[in-house]
Amino acid sequence: MKTPFKIGDTKSIRICVQEKDTATFDSGNVHPVYATFALGRDAEWCCRLFVLEMKEDDEEGIGTFLSITHHSPALIGSNVTFTASITKLQKNEIVCQYEAKVGDRLIATGEQGQKILKKEKLESLFTNLSLMNP
Repeated sequence: MKTPFKIGDTKSIRICVQEKDTATFDSGNVHPVYATFALGRDAEWCCRLFVLEMKEDDEEGIGTFLSITHHSPALIGSNVTFTASITKLQKNEIVCQYEAKVGDRLIATGEQGQKILKKEKLESLFTNLSLMNP
């Protein structure tokens, strides 16, 4: 595992909210705005950008937690900017705080954690789980 980062380093992405990102379930569309679950997916991606530069070829990141506080809605067509900041780097674990904004308006805040493990270890874990739950 490479450690090119330090606490306080940031990464950002920009997402344009699309119809597929709205709060839609089997029962239909609930709201025509950015769904909390889609927001979580994109927040996790922003935080994962660090892992992509940290992991070696024989390693992979795996999420350990995700928290979301949704402050304000974002409409379809809104451009949401996510900014993730490293708050913890310990051994093979990275934790980030993030915020999502449309312009200056805060959409969401939260934290996301990942661990970087050997691919072999992850594959073994997944194989053992599949044997336990056929």
